[in-house]
Amino acid sequence: MTNPSLLELPPGVQLVYLAEGGANVIYRFVSAPVISTPIGRDRDLKSVSPIAVDVPPRFRGKLLRLRKETAADIPYKEINRNFNTIVRPLFKADELVDQTLTSLPNGLLKRCNEQLRAAEISGQRPKKRHGGYLCLHEPYGLLITDMTTFNEPGAILAELKPKWLTQSPSAPTTARRCRTCALREMKNQDLRLLGMKEQRSFCPLDLVSECFDRIFHATSFIKGCNDPARLARILHRNPTLQRLRTQQVSCNQVGLLGPPATSQRTSLDMTLRDCTMFIRIPRDEKSPVEIRLGDLDLKTGAGGKSTYWRKLEVTLIEDGWYNGTNSEGPSDCGLQDATTLDPTFQYII
Repeated sequence: MTNPSLLELPPGVQLVYLAEGGANVIYRFVSAPVISTPIGRDRDLKSVSPIAVDVPPRFRGKLLRLRKETAADIPYKEINRNFNTIVRPLFKADELVDQTLTSLPNGLLKRCNEQLRAAEISGQRPKKRHGGYLCLHEPYGLLITDMTTFNEPGAILAELKPKWLTQSPSAPTTARRCRTCALREMKNQDLRLLGMKEQRSFCPLDLVSECFDRIFHATSFIKGCNDPARLARILHRNPTLQRLRTQQVSCNQVGLLGPPATSQRTSLDMTLRDCTMFIRIPRDEKSPVEIRLGDLDLKTGAGGKSTYWRKLEVTLIEDGWYNGTNSEGPSDCGLQDATTLDPTFQYII
């Protein structure tokens, strides 16, 4: 028997590929046959060229997320239930990339997989995603909030990972690096040994700093942002960012503490430390900015992840990465005094 409250996609629904990650593919709705399928850079929602479409009213402002066949094989019904019962109560409705379960018409997934294979042949699909296809036994999709700038000329979308806005509870009391900066420096050592370019990024602690210069320094690294000063003003004491930090402080059964890493509690705590913040900034500075958190599927410790999380924390502690004893040069980590900011960086507002 069909659930009368469940939204059903019509059999003739038309989709255009937008982006994909390791576990999902994102599509945009169109109401007319698509002549060609524009393929954007992997995970880059802004790279798709605008096309004139007439979106059905009930799908406006929404994208369709479809699940790939993966080893975890967690059905969307379970993912959506966890989102509604565990994640949604932690935030305000307008702070989340919302999602709604919807049933799929027969044959849709098969057609989408055919398009993915065709895109591989034509070179339009990212090579690292080749061979990964939609799960044919998944009867549902997820309608999610469209945070692209598709219908907003001049707007920009900034995207960032506000990981570990508070220090790991099992880090040494003598630590001079936050968890994110310690991990980055460890990875950079590996890159140096391979003769590769080091990674530079912001310290998450800077995002929730009271010092505006530290926030401004962080925004210079944020993807999609061509006005770091404006973005810094948006993030300074931002309530969504502050609420995420509060939840991370409360949900602190991470590192070497708390229940087994395979528990649901640890899954939530790690999920809150790996979500994505989408910031849609209109051209007009007087217009409201929209900020939402996404990528909030509960993480699982299956497949060796729980062992990896614990081993990584032990390595950061025992090999001195938290204390910075084997790091080359100064660190911009916000755990240290603000005077450690890169002196070559120009703070011009």
